[in-house]
Amino acid sequence: MNDNTLFALLLTLFAGLSTGIGSVIGFFAKRTNRKFLCFSLGLSAGVMVYVSFMELLHGSRIGLSELIVGRQAEVLAIGLFFGGMALAAIIDKLIPEAENPHELHNVEEMQGVDNQQHHHSTRKLRHVGLVTAIGIAVHNFPEGIATFAAAYTDISTGVAIAIAVAIHNIPEGIAVSVPVYHATGSRRKALWYSMLSGLAEPLGALLAWLILTPFITPVVLHCIMAAVAGIMIYISFDELLPAAHYYGESHTSILGLFVGMAIMAVSLVML
Repeated sequence: MNDNTLFALLLTLFAGLSTGIGSVIGFFAKRTNRKFLCFSLGLSAGVMVYVSFMELLHGSRIGLSELIVGRQAEVLAIGLFFGGMALAAIIDKLIPEAENPHELHNVEEMQGVDNQQHHHSTRKLRHVGLVTAIGIAVHNFPEGIATFAAAYTDISTGVAIAIAVAIHNIPEGIAVSVPVYHATGSRRKALWYSMLSGLAEPLGALLAWLILTPFITPVVLHCIMAAVAGIMIYISFDELLPAAHYYGESHTSILGLFVGMAIMAVSLVML
């Protein structure tokens, strides 16, 4: 294992375990800070969108054009870009909407579940947290592959994507921890459920390393970059920005989007 591979794996571990931050916030937050949450979601989307178009997809098209003669290179890059989006959409579709972690709820709603349904068994509330954790794990798995592939290709791009993924994993940690905590009264169990859902991220990266690395050639590497760009674009436009709109702070999320893009533009030029 070379240094680049180890660093890529550690990045995905950091991104995945950020669900634990959301879990801790869920224990103590009495009200949702809508502006901060929407700005963070927009910031994460801005980083992903800019990196996807300006670095991953662009780099894939340029790299493939140097390795494949004719228009096949561009067709391949664009096809894999939309293929990445299709893959993310299929995974998203497999999870019922009511149990989908990206159908976000605020802290007040989730804490109210216990009050509104106190006559029901706490087993059902715990089930909500478990199903949400499984849903998040399913979503995080391809994100882990994408983060690893990006970091394996270029460290600076991988760091940017890992930070963006970590930011949007925080509200997912809240989605797991709040119902489990209110069902069991145990912060330890709520944190454990949340962290386990995040571990799907480094698990995806580990699988990518074990399976993909032996077969990675320059062509394969550029193909992965195009597919990763598609996955990131889908996450941004189907999950992050709609989630911000749900909280009623659309202008704040757009501001975060612009700031995220600007930060990436400056950082990539400096690096």
